Amino acid sequence: MNFLAHIHLSGDNEFIKIGNFMADGVRGKQYENFPIEIQKGILLHRAIDTFTDAHPVFRQSTKKLHSRYHHYAGVIVDMYYDHFLAKNWSNYHPENLIYYTNTFYQSLLENHSHLTTKTQKIVPYMMEYNWLVSYQTIPGMENIFTQMDYRTKNQSLMRFATEELLAHYDEFETEFSLFYNEVQLFSKQKLAQL
Repeated sequence: MNFLAHIHLSGDNEFIKIGNFMADGVRGKQYENFPIEIQKGILLHRAIDTFTDAHPVFRQSTKKLHSRYHHYAGVIVDMYYDHFLAKNWSNYHPENLIYYTNTFYQSLLENHSHLTTKTQKIVPYMMEYNWLVSYQTIPGMENIFTQMDYRTKNQSLMRFATEELLAHYDEFETEFSLFYNEVQLFSKQKLAQL
């Protein structure tokens, strides 16, 4: 799961959303240095990642990409799934996607001091290029994949990842729908335990 899904799966608590959003940059027990609700978001993120990586539907999606993208296949599928979430947003959330993302961006600004240094650095770019909304379109996805590929010195080949997305579009969308229903249920149960 990528940014949009992690934020959405956090429920309505803004601190859990923030923790879930920035969790990749928090190592080991460093999460204990954050306020309790942000800690919950970080732990939820880790649980979602473990659930996702082991899920047979997610693995089915990554199999279509392994031969070309190798260990980047999972990252690409994460992005594909965010695309389908953004595209079908009204099926998953009552608020308009633009309003939802603007509210989240505002929350990041208001809670700047709680963010990791890495997160503080990416937030301006995320807002300027409106990453979360740009997931809705194929050109938006191409742009993000190209930026991600550039960060790997063009070794990941992610700039080409929309080719497979378009070639297997309906299949990936079906897999996303099956998987997302299950990860939503898992996340609710995990949040209740935290």
